[in-house]
Amino acid sequence: MAEAMPETAPDRAAPEAVATATVRVWDPLVRMFHWGLVAAVTIAWLTADELERAHEIAGYTIAGLVAFRLVWGFAGGRHARFAQFLRGPAPVLGHLRDMLRGRARRYLGHNPAGAMMIVALLVTLSGTAFTGWLIAEPSRIAGLPEMPRLVTPALADDDGIWRGVRDEDALEEVHEALANLLLVLVGLHIAGVAVASLSHRENLVRAMITGDKRAAGPDDIA
Repeated sequence: MAEAMPETAPDRAAPEAVATATVRVWDPLVRMFHWGLVAAVTIAWLTADELERAHEIAGYTIAGLVAFRLVWGFAGGRHARFAQFLRGPAPVLGHLRDMLRGRARRYLGHNPAGAMMIVALLVTLSGTAFTGWLIAEPSRIAGLPEMPRLVTPALADDDGIWRGVRDEDALEEVHEALANLLLVLVGLHIAGVAVASLSHRENLVRAMITGDKRAAGPDDIA
């Protein structure tokens, strides 16, 4: 009687090959934007009170990178497009709830919470860069409508002239508040990346360097 044929090597290796398969998720421009923004924000923060010229250059770089990301959000690859990852409040809240319970599903691209963070970062970066651009040249403020009073105005003299807060002072307060908000968002972003990396046993920082992630499994959302 003929002996049964042994299982072929390719069949035995198939499950392992599937488990370790990777796919390209982040294109080179998305990765360049991400790390360029990290560098520019770091330089802007370190030079805020010391090197005005370097701070301005970092601010212009941030503005340019944000403008590129807005364009690439419509013209880029599948996982770079806003239409692919932006979702409503319900999916975002649901994903955050699942994260707290330790059962959030893995997304090949941005998960709903990450998408919300991207929007928050882009809006805050835009506001910070714009107010910084206005402050850099006071004459630009003249073209704006009167800024809201951030501090209760005080009577300047007996003539009844309200001194209040100059527009430039108000802009500096807004600029500083946005910069502080940006630091909070960056901290939350880093925490979210760490939690997702641990939950799904996947190094998301390395993925943003190489562009590759583990291929989607049956329970993942591609």
